[in-house]
Amino acid sequence: MINDTILVIGANGQIGTALLPLLQQTYGHDNVIGADLVVPSNGNAVFEQLDATDSKALAVLIDKYNVTQIYHLVAVLSAKAEQNYLWAWNLNMQTLLNVLELAREKNIKKLFIPSSIAAFGKGAPQDMTPQNAYLDPTSVYGISKVATENWSLYYHTRFGLDIRSLRYPGVISYQSMPGGGTTDYAVDIYHKAVQGQAYTCYLKEDTTLPMIYIDDTLRSTLELMEAPAENIRVRTSYNLAGVSFTPLEVYHSIRKHYPHFKCSFEPDFRQGIADSWPRTIDDSAARQDWGWKHRFDLEKITVDMIVKLTQKYNKA
Repeated sequence: MINDTILVIGANGQIGTALLPLLQQTYGHDNVIGADLVVPSNGNAVFEQLDATDSKALAVLIDKYNVTQIYHLVAVLSAKAEQNYLWAWNLNMQTLLNVLELAREKNIKKLFIPSSIAAFGKGAPQDMTPQNAYLDPTSVYGISKVATENWSLYYHTRFGLDIRSLRYPGVISYQSMPGGGTTDYAVDIYHKAVQGQAYTCYLKEDTTLPMIYIDDTLRSTLELMEAPAENIRVRTSYNLAGVSFTPLEVYHSIRKHYPHFKCSFEPDFRQGIADSWPRTIDDSAARQDWGWKHRFDLEKITVDMIVKLTQKYNKA
């Protein structure tokens, strides 16, 4: 239990869907408020409808619940953002600036604002990409994440806001459907396998990308937010690593459980985005500063995804 009230903005997304109940369980049901454009029909969370581009509506919500911590998870992801880049940029930036300004005005104690491996571009080493690599992203999502990191550092340096961030790799989860990210093949492929369907992957079979399982994602987020402020030396965004693999390796991992599962590879525009991203990540700063260590490798991910999705579809 805590004395703070936590507001999760973008609570219907891939991270929010899983994070909201965990925060409730950890800090108390009444201490956690979910907010998104659509109020879910199920679930027992305190939930408010919110357009995060509306600063006044967000201010009302902060005052209503005496919010002291904000998890800002609103974002248009990489592949979807490329289809309407100006809309994606405006949404990602306007919601960010609304959160930062209101946090400053209302003395919010602590904020979590994630970044992504999309912040990296071809100027960064693709293997063991270091914490302070050059950032030259080629996607509008990546550009918005670099801006997010810099704005976060600015508000921390100038106004003293306690803003914390992780550069998430591709997140593999069972709680929600794929949401338009370039790494979402590694979610969708499990759904198809469990349902007995073939899958067509939009990336080349040998495309290595950094991934992380949802359990590790959530644990890393809470560990970062619980770390003493003096331990947080990176105020842009921490590199975060789980496990790196290729679509072919995922396919072979699934075939151990579903020998007749079929997957073909037909790269599309998302291949160009993937080619600009790292293959492996150096997250030594996170390990040194607040003790981060991942637990799920590919085999553990595959087993858990199959178990959880089998349960999901049997209930449907």
